[in-house]
Amino acid sequence: MKFLHTADWHVGRKLHGYDLSTEQADALRKLEKIAIDEKVDAIVIAGDIYDRGMPSEDSVRMVNGALKKLNLEDGFPLLAISGNHDSAERLSTGSEWFEATSFYLHTKLERAAEPIEMSGVQFFLMPYFEISAAKSFLGDETLKTADQCVRRIVSLMKERFKDGFKHVLVGHFFAVGSLKSDSETPSEVGGLEAVGIDELECFDYVALGHLHQHRASKSEKVKYSGSLLKYSVSETSDQKGVYVVDTDSETIAYKPLEPLNDVRVVRGLFENLIKPENYRQIPDDDYVAVELEDRVPIIDVMNRLKKYYPRIIELKRVNGRVNHENNGVENLEKLSEMELFKTFYKDTVGEDPDEEQCKMMEQALQDVRNGRENQ
Repeated sequence: MKFLHTADWHVGRKLHGYDLSTEQADALRKLEKIAIDEKVDAIVIAGDIYDRGMPSEDSVRMVNGALKKLNLEDGFPLLAISGNHDSAERLSTGSEWFEATSFYLHTKLERAAEPIEMSGVQFFLMPYFEISAAKSFLGDETLKTADQCVRRIVSLMKERFKDGFKHVLVGHFFAVGSLKSDSETPSEVGGLEAVGIDELECFDYVALGHLHQHRASKSEKVKYSGSLLKYSVSETSDQKGVYVVDTDSETIAYKPLEPLNDVRVVRGLFENLIKPENYRQIPDDDYVAVELEDRVPIIDVMNRLKKYYPRIIELKRVNGRVNHENNGVENLEKLSEMELFKTFYKDTVGEDPDEEQCKMMEQALQDVRNGRENQ
């Protein structure tokens, strides 16, 4: 079986006040083309379809149009879950009859262990959940971490595994490498706790959403598809796209989604940035973050730069020093989980985690370790 793995559409999201609906609609059309060209048997959407729990009418119209096109017109079965940005209740409206058209949307944890069987593959759809919901579902008030909850839920899934089938988990959480050895691994991100990757080894593929860089996971079969578009300056160097997974040949291929309008960083002295040979290389509709190296103040610099770069989303004075903060992540594979966490946290919250939050992360991680030792 061959399926397409996507996530984190964040329909309705803005970039520093700029509406991205045109770019999102274009990316969804390109996603559809990949699905058709690759002749996939199904499309997996691993959460955060919307950017807000109460999306605008335009956002709902775009999502409904895209899902209708993929499912009803193109005939692709859809396997989707809700993410932390989605309203599970709103997203699931109409789900009673979705499955009649092979649109499987799980927004409740109670259905996570119910496999969807398709072409020799069992799909398990585990939506984003709060620990309180897992406690209620599992009937265990002693559960403290998402890692503990996922282990219990995965054990229920394994009871439903069938011989001769491949097994795929669809989830929306922060997965880390082996928690036993990653001493600097954070265990909480904006309230969502980390899940140890070792418990996921029983699956042939794990299709995740939540982190926006597709290179965020070092595992060969636990993958984040990444977001539909670049939603922050820190993602400028990250290629967006989707995964195409073939369970028969056991191959995984990343297919790029070229943006209609890109997000870029330009750096230099003011006098150089406004030279034709420099600014003419940047399309007017691209979103630009400027890193200004001038040490001397420049009067009305933003408005003057906008004559050459109409869509400036950020202006930073770096005073000739290298500013790594917004140059994007070039080699995520080399980052520790703590570095990856800090990048994601800042993208999500807009600031670095403070000392108290870091201590909470370390404590939660220790709780995970203690829980494993007691198993």
